[in-house]
Amino acid sequence: MAKEKVIIIGAAGRDFHNFNTVYRDNEDYEVVAFTATQIPEIDDRKYPAVLAGKLYPDGIPIEPMEELEELIRATKADVCVFSYSDVHYVDLMQIGNRVLSAGADFKLLAPARSHVKSTKPLISILAVRTGCGKSQTTRRVVEILKNDLGVGKVVSIRHPMPYGDLAKQAVQRFAAIEDLAKHECTIEEMEEYEPHIAAGNVIYAGVDYEAILRQAEQEADVVLWDGGNNDPSFYASDLTITIADPLRAGHELLYWAGETNVTMSDVVIINKCDSAKPEDIETVKRNIGSRNPGCTVITADSPVTVENPELVTGKRVLVVEDGPTLTHGEMNLGAGTVAAHRNGVGQIIDPRPYAVGSIKAAYRKYPHLGDLVPALGYYGEQLRELEQTINAADCDSVVVGTPIDLRRVIKIDKPATRVSYDLAEHDTPALVGAIKKALGK
Repeated sequence: MAKEKVIIIGAAGRDFHNFNTVYRDNEDYEVVAFTATQIPEIDDRKYPAVLAGKLYPDGIPIEPMEELEELIRATKADVCVFSYSDVHYVDLMQIGNRVLSAGADFKLLAPARSHVKSTKPLISILAVRTGCGKSQTTRRVVEILKNDLGVGKVVSIRHPMPYGDLAKQAVQRFAAIEDLAKHECTIEEMEEYEPHIAAGNVIYAGVDYEAILRQAEQEADVVLWDGGNNDPSFYASDLTITIADPLRAGHELLYWAGETNVTMSDVVIINKCDSAKPEDIETVKRNIGSRNPGCTVITADSPVTVENPELVTGKRVLVVEDGPTLTHGEMNLGAGTVAAHRNGVGQIIDPRPYAVGSIKAAYRKYPHLGDLVPALGYYGEQLRELEQTINAADCDSVVVGTPIDLRRVIKIDKPATRVSYDLAEHDTPALVGAIKKALGK
């Protein structure tokens, strides 16, 4: 019987995990290519032979998503497996139409198909969209595990963001700030890893998530999955927590795979209630109830702290926010914006006249960005363009709303203050109780 020819549609994340767990070493299939989207400079490469396994001694090509139809015809692919997240259902099915029209089947894998089972208790933190507050929730769960439940060693595993040498990035461990440079991290990677390191915690990431888990288990009493975008967990979980965002009320029913996360969760936390309208919070509650009436729903605030409020009050400021939250997360505000208004900002200036290169291009692609600067820095030139844009702006000071201290990776030539944010749940006993039950305590 002929092997089924497969193209995996991805964005350097779940696509590689689906391959590793379902297709690698599977004689029934031939994966003829990956496609790449969302992230610059990851197409026109190969998934390396050292990770691809014995059936692929030459590795597997990674081709541009723009060439999908031609790729289907050229490889005579039988099926395309969609393998990335935070996609509106309309956009998802338009991709499906491209596949079907080119003559291949269109497929989604159930999350459980690619689950890896841990030997240690495992808690997954997911979301309905990118930018809901997964990382701050993960840090809060670590606090509860250590301080309330007496767990000795908690290790987090972050959703993949492998934009460099995939073979070198198979398993990455971050325990010190120096590890960020060692692994040549992009801004997006630093934003996710640095807060864990600053809190004294260990976090893993990479490409081969079974190998990552097995190494993490060696030093963990409990493992946390810190999800990316709104992707389901790569691991079978003892407790699944999903974060919802009332600032984007209704999105929990409109995006792959946020609705799936809500439906499969034990706990849903509605974050940012201190910034949201009451009617939007109620909409999210109703939508959660319509999909998962048995889950525990906990409301929470996202308190922000400004390092130097005197650089905000009455000032003309430039606000820099987390890049992915603004771009494919479709937000038009972030922690920096909230902090600026709460601290009596004089004016948030328009950065668009000063934008250069890829930052300027981002305003054309994402017009909703408005008066905010997305902290994009996937590669060296983009990082320099971000620095040039910020330094050219006519403002009194810069408000940095990114999860990392941006001043550590670029030179900002004007006064700058950093904003930090945490999770403050309204019903701590409910959250502690859910975690305690999952651990059998």
